[in-house]
Amino acid sequence: MGKKIIPWKGAFPPFKIFGNLYFVGTEPASTHIIDTGEGLIMLDTGYQHSLYLVLDGMYRLGLDPRDLKYILLTHGHIDHLGAARALVELTGAKTALGEPDRQYANGELDLTYAKELGMEYTEIFEPDILLHDGDTVTLGNTTVTALATPGHTPGAMSYFFDVTDGKNTYRAGLHGGMGINTMCREFLDKYSLSYDCREQFANAMDRLKEEKVDIFLGNHMQHNHTAERYELVLNGDLKAFVCPGEWSEYCEWAKQNLLNMIKKENK
Repeated sequence: MGKKIIPWKGAFPPFKIFGNLYFVGTEPASTHIIDTGEGLIMLDTGYQHSLYLVLDGMYRLGLDPRDLKYILLTHGHIDHLGAARALVELTGAKTALGEPDRQYANGELDLTYAKELGMEYTEIFEPDILLHDGDTVTLGNTTVTALATPGHTPGAMSYFFDVTDGKNTYRAGLHGGMGINTMCREFLDKYSLSYDCREQFANAMDRLKEEKVDIFLGNHMQHNHTAERYELVLNGDLKAFVCPGEWSEYCEWAKQNLLNMIKKENK
C-alpha cells in the first residue's frame, strides 16, 4: 500500500512559474494552470480530498475557477483525476483524457490506484474529450498538443504548449506518468495486466527525448524539483524553471529506472 495521504498536510504555496503558467497543486500531486487570455486550462486536478487547496491557490493568484474551460488529465489515477467531477460540476469545464483510460475515469475498471493508497475512487465521470496521439486542444493564445505515452497507464498523455510573458516564449512539457510502480511484476500480476506496457513505456521515453522542451513540468513535485525552484522564484529568479536539456535527461533516466527494475526482478 502507498503512503497515506493527509490532504491538509499537502498544502504548498501557489505561484507563477513563468508568464501565463502557474502552479496551484499540492505536495502529493501537482496541478498547473495556463491562462490563455480567453479562459483557463487546468493540467491535472489532484486528489478529491485536496480540491479545496487547489481552489484556494487559484483565488490567491487571482485566477477565478469559473474561468476554467478545459481540464486536461495526464492519466487515470486518483491523484490526477480525483477532483475532476467536482470541478466539472462547479465550473462546467470540459475534461480530456487519453482514450484508453476512459474506463478508469468512469469506474468500469478499478485501476485508479486508489486501493493501493488506502482510498476509494467514487467521483466517477465520463470524459468529454477522448484524446489520441497528436490531438490538440486550443483556447485563446494556447494550443496544447497531446502525445500518447503509455506505460504507467494505457492512456497516459504528455502535453506540450508554449508559455509567454509577452517578451519571451518557451516550450513547456508535462509528462503523462513517469512512475514504474504500475509496471512492476507484483502489480501487473495482481490485476492480470500485460507486460507489454514496459516496452511501450521505454519506446515512449525514446520518442519524448526528441521533443524540444524548455520548461519541464512534473505531475509530482519531485519530478522537476518544484519546491527547490519555487525558492529560486521567491529570490527573484524569473526563469528558475527554464532549463533546456533537463527534459531529455529525465526521459532517459525514467527509461533506465524501468530497465533497472526489470533487471532486479529477473535476478
